[in-house]
Amino acid sequence: MSDARGAAREEAILRAVLDLVAEVGYDQVTMDAIAARARASKATIYRRWPGKAEMVVAAVRGRAGAAAVTPPDTGELRTDLIAVLRQMRDGLLAQDAALVLGLMVAMHRDPALADAVRARFVHDKHAMFGAAIAQAVARGDLPAGLDAALFMEISSSMLFSRLFVAGEPLDDAFVLRLVDDVLLPLLDHRTSATDQTSAHRTSAT
Repeated sequence: MSDARGAAREEAILRAVLDLVAEVGYDQVTMDAIAARARASKATIYRRWPGKAEMVVAAVRGRAGAAAVTPPDTGELRTDLIAVLRQMRDGLLAQDAALVLGLMVAMHRDPALADAVRARFVHDKHAMFGAAIAQAVARGDLPAGLDAALFMEISSSMLFSRLFVAGEPLDDAFVLRLVDDVLLPLLDHRTSATDQTSAHRTSAT
């Protein structure tokens, strides 16, 4: 099978997965149904993906486009964070709301799906935030030891809630507010707390 033909077959299979999840829900999707919808054999499907969870993750990720794990080093923490949040925002905007919410519910019932989603999407977000924080530490803008995961969780939760719960736009104005009014003040607070702890330890010795 040529590369072009193989890519077209893979795209058809992943499109069938998303269509079926949207129509009947993740729990009701079977490998037989995917094969029938995509007009592909189950042997072909299993040669590429070990199970349904991995197929759904690949399909969702394909719709969002390849994730950029490392943000650009702009030389400034603020613009690095803006770049990270824009990448996260663009990935969310590429998804279907009903599909995402359905997968969130299914993750509570299907450990394999939950593990696959966390391994691919949560890892990428941790890596992006970790890189941005590491860049700031290397420049001397932040102290070492900050918990990048905390700021990733705050940002991800606010983006998700605004788009899928509140139904408000994820425009650049909101991204800037999230950076300027939430993340930077929190980072500044953590930096001040770290400095005060270090000063206290120094004076105690």
